Amino acid sequence: MTTTAQAGHMLERARWAAAAYAEYDAGTVSAIVSAVAEAGYAAAERFAADAVAETGMGVVADKVTKNRACSRGIVDYYTGQDFVSPRVDHARKIVELPRPAGVVLALTPTTNPVATVYFKTILALMTRNAVVIAPHPRAKRCSADAARVLAEAAVAAGAPDGIVAVVDEPSIPLVQALMADERTDVIVATGGTGVVRAAYSSGNPALGVGPGNVPVFVDASADITAAAKRIVDSKAFDNSVLCTNESVLIAEETIADKLRGALTRAGAHILDEDGARRLRAYMFADGHLNTEVVGRDAAWIAGQAGLRVTPKTRVLIAPFGDVVAEEMLAHEKLSPVLGMTTAADAARGIRAARAVVRIGGAGHSAAIHSENPSVIADFAAQVPVLRVSVNVGNSTGSSGLDTNLAPSMTIGTGFVGRSSIGENLAPQHLVNWARIAYNAESGVPMGDFSAISPWQAPAGAVPAYPRASNDPGGAAAPARRAYQAPPRSADPNLDALRAELRALVVEELAQLIKR
Repeated sequence: MTTTAQAGHMLERARWAAAAYAEYDAGTVSAIVSAVAEAGYAAAERFAADAVAETGMGVVADKVTKNRACSRGIVDYYTGQDFVSPRVDHARKIVELPRPAGVVLALTPTTNPVATVYFKTILALMTRNAVVIAPHPRAKRCSADAARVLAEAAVAAGAPDGIVAVVDEPSIPLVQALMADERTDVIVATGGTGVVRAAYSSGNPALGVGPGNVPVFVDASADITAAAKRIVDSKAFDNSVLCTNESVLIAEETIADKLRGALTRAGAHILDEDGARRLRAYMFADGHLNTEVVGRDAAWIAGQAGLRVTPKTRVLIAPFGDVVAEEMLAHEKLSPVLGMTTAADAARGIRAARAVVRIGGAGHSAAIHSENPSVIADFAAQVPVLRVSVNVGNSTGSSGLDTNLAPSMTIGTGFVGRSSIGENLAPQHLVNWARIAYNAESGVPMGDFSAISPWQAPAGAVPAYPRASNDPGGAAAPARRAYQAPPRSADPNLDALRAELRALVVEELAQLIKR
């Protein structure tokens, strides 16, 4: 098992790697990021299968999609965006220099383990940060294997050794120690509410996200057949382990029957009142979600609840009445189970969606299927979320896989959701910009920075982590920059002063020991 001391050494090595990597230029960083993305893409199928085998959650084919989107897809999305080179604004007479965070501690979940490892590692490398992966214990093997593949690709492409590290045997005390360590520059937490709260209370800067509980509203103007297919596809995608999956379906009454028929044709099974009662009793026996259902398929869940459905059933839909906190089907389910209710009109549908978000998921996301811009605008203005997907499945919509939002495995919920970010986590959140600001007066000239960059490609061999001379592994190559101590002065007056200072220090230590 990884000890706290070993984890400390990992952070120390990551800190050294981050300092070395922070001097790399844009071309070198781009080459490293591309190599890492390609390595992840090549292993997408293997790690998708490993993740399902280890966690028992999700669908291999859908995890392949996510792994590919979070490797080559991330690089493609940010093509042309530079988080390394200085930015020169002649009009405002400001030069901006990117300053990486340093060491990023990335907490990754059991629901989307490998995709999140890919995503956070690539974002950290894009912004010249080192990353230490702390995976969920139930996904530690696939997460660690994925992190090692990315680390090897990064070093082979020219990154310093230690730029990507992973905790092989995570535990709560160990992760707490990593979060509180002063060598951790920022924590990026993806997981349950407890994990995120612990990150925020660690004493170090943290980027955490809140849970989802996504309402989806279908109004009278919607393309009902298309909406039903998109909703079922989204709920079935990776067995709903993405926090962006729809949780409660609200249908305008005039089209509710038509929508039910379309949902059935798309592969959903709509339960009767007794079936909904039995499902609710199984999934929320003690008033909390039975975690056995997370990421399991619809037919398996139905069988466990004593319900009979065909093996091809993709989604279970459980009707209920009012959207109130006491109704457990109005809470997040992280499984292909969808609560369903109706509303008399669009205004009441929007109020129902607001009620869902009050129960859980504040700031997260919501979806609407409508052809009426006025209704869509009212929905977005009144439901307290920061992402509204329109006419698309929300699993892949709000996560940016099927929309032009930033593709992300970490969904910021903003102030209303008690999160420090309100966007999908992106590279800009892992870098600050130091600003050189000239006198604004027109008569004060600004220097020419157009061809100046403080960074450069590493000369010769990749910097190697310094090792002690008595290390049995042998001494490593020196770091890229060697700093020499200033020559010692021969002035006898300075020698006398040093002796006096030493005496004072010894006396102070003696007094401390006596106390």
